[in-house]
Amino acid sequence: MKKIQSNSINYTLLVIVWVITIISLFKFVPRNKIRQASMIYLFKQLLTWLFGLIVVEFKLIQYPKRLFKRANATSFTFEYFVFPSICIIFNLYYPITKSLSIKLLYHILYSASMTGIELLFERFTLLIKYTNWKWYYTFISLTFTFYLSRVYYQWFFKTKRNPFSM
Repeated sequence: MKKIQSNSINYTLLVIVWVITIISLFKFVPRNKIRQASMIYLFKQLLTWLFGLIVVEFKLIQYPKRLFKRANATSFTFEYFVFPSICIIFNLYYPITKSLSIKLLYHILYSASMTGIELLFERFTLLIKYTNWKWYYTFISLTFTFYLSRVYYQWFFKTKRNPFSM
């Protein structure tokens, strides 16, 4: 299959991603967890901003079609909105009482799902282009940032004695 070349279709996909993400936030973030969600969002946004800028500046990834082209070369949609939003759901529904193997599987499934979606966008749209990047870099960086957000969440809200346990 060929890449979608149409600007209108690429931008329509961005709008669809925004709508799905907003609906997901309204559906999965309880009102009594808005404070936690805000903190998770901002922390993950800090991480994705930093990693996103590094990746783009080293020309590992390009975002040919994106919102706010003049601001910087990263994808506002993914780096500043989608990834942090998904991280909220990841942390709020984290299987705290489950075994270590379930927690590892939880991390892997979130990272693998997001990596798979990114691969589809890279393969079939102009929203992302790997130049010197591999899918497993995305998987590793997502897993790492999910873990960091979990550690920070535990530390900030003092949910466990040892903030470095999963």
